[in-house]
Amino acid sequence: MAHNMSSRASVIAWLFFVIFCSTSHLLLIPVAEAIWLTLPSSGTKCVSEEIQNKVVVLADYYVVDEVAQAHHTPTVSARVTSPYGNNLYHQENVTHGQFAFTTTESGNYLACFWLDGKHQEGGETTLSLDWRTGIAAQDWESVARKERIEGIELELVKLAGAVQAIHENLVYLKSREADMREVSESTNARVAWYSIMSLGVCIIVSGLQLWHLKHYFRKKKLI
Repeated sequence: MAHNMSSRASVIAWLFFVIFCSTSHLLLIPVAEAIWLTLPSSGTKCVSEEIQNKVVVLADYYVVDEVAQAHHTPTVSARVTSPYGNNLYHQENVTHGQFAFTTTESGNYLACFWLDGKHQEGGETTLSLDWRTGIAAQDWESVARKERIEGIELELVKLAGAVQAIHENLVYLKSREADMREVSESTNARVAWYSIMSLGVCIIVSGLQLWHLKHYFRKKKLI
């Protein structure tokens, strides 16, 4: 009897531990929150984020109509570009939109918004942007329906996905650090060779100057 009670207590404690870890981890996961951009009457407002390769990006945007009159709602244009300048999304004359893609290269992805020409004289306009990447862009409701899981099982799946995302991010940071270290070592080697060459040139020029002065003084019979 005492052994059964001890086993039940262990199971209950383990369940509480799993729930605590899942909840704590969810608090550490970056929560995607909408940001508000104030678009000037002329010019472009951009948002950038450094994202690694093979990461899902999902974003929704819409014009905040403070006047509450649909026929007066200004329209905007949007463009999303990759780190190498490739166009991933482009839309014009819209009040709302959505774009989604999977990154194929690592670097800064840029999303730019601006007012259309016919509305530029109307002053500033507010735009709401909900930008999500990686695990924050995952549709967990669809995953739960597809896998037929819920409760603690779903939290464990989220936890596994977050751990995988953290691992991939650490690998990416490690590769970036290795690249930066290689560039730094290469730069230091070039600077060292340049310093040695500069010192050699200075020594040669000084020797030539001494030889020239000695030859000049001997020719003038000063020495």
